[in-house]
Amino acid sequence: MTALRQLGSTQQRLLRQLLMANEGGTVESLCAQLHISHNAVRQHLSALIAHHYVERTQSRPSGGRPIACYRLTEEGHGLFPRNYATIATALLTQMYDQLGESAMESSLRELGRTLGRHEPAPSPAAPSKEVAHNLAQKLDSLGYEATAVQRDEEWQIEAFNCVFHALARQHPQVCKFDLAYMEAASGRRVHHMECIVRGGHVCRFRLGALLSRNNQDDAEE
Repeated sequence: MTALRQLGSTQQRLLRQLLMANEGGTVESLCAQLHISHNAVRQHLSALIAHHYVERTQSRPSGGRPIACYRLTEEGHGLFPRNYATIATALLTQMYDQLGESAMESSLRELGRTLGRHEPAPSPAAPSKEVAHNLAQKLDSLGYEATAVQRDEEWQIEAFNCVFHALARQHPQVCKFDLAYMEAASGRRVHHMECIVRGGHVCRFRLGALLSRNNQDDAEE
């Protein structure tokens, strides 16, 4: 269930009204749109402000006493679905159709390297635990629902959500993006130990040896 769906129906309606209000909404306008009392609107606004979904903005000129306006924060905008997965899958499918398997794999690997190199690199002397937790956080921010775990005295990363799942079932080479990204972001060799697409419970990655810049250009699974 999305965070938006976890809110009450009135708060969802209030947020949608603010989404459509370019200049923000007032208590008066929200009362008229939602057909609830001023006191109820203020209570809902207070709750949504506490969750950082709504913020009070500059008062709207009224020719008299200033009227407070409310608008969505970045967190509030983030509550509404943004179906990037469908668009990304369509783009990757078109890439496969136009370029072929080998060229698509190379492009995804290069994209992973490019994005990974934009991440702050850990120190070569950083312990594996620190590198694993740092890398898991980066993957988590991309939607992989990742966590660092210790298994058999070594640190691994487990990802519970395959962001390319639908496409990876048809074209497993898209996993090259994950590996290239992780190796460039961590500076370590990364081994793909388990894969959701191939029937695994998670996508599991084991950290390996340090990579030089030249090694990263040639890194493989």
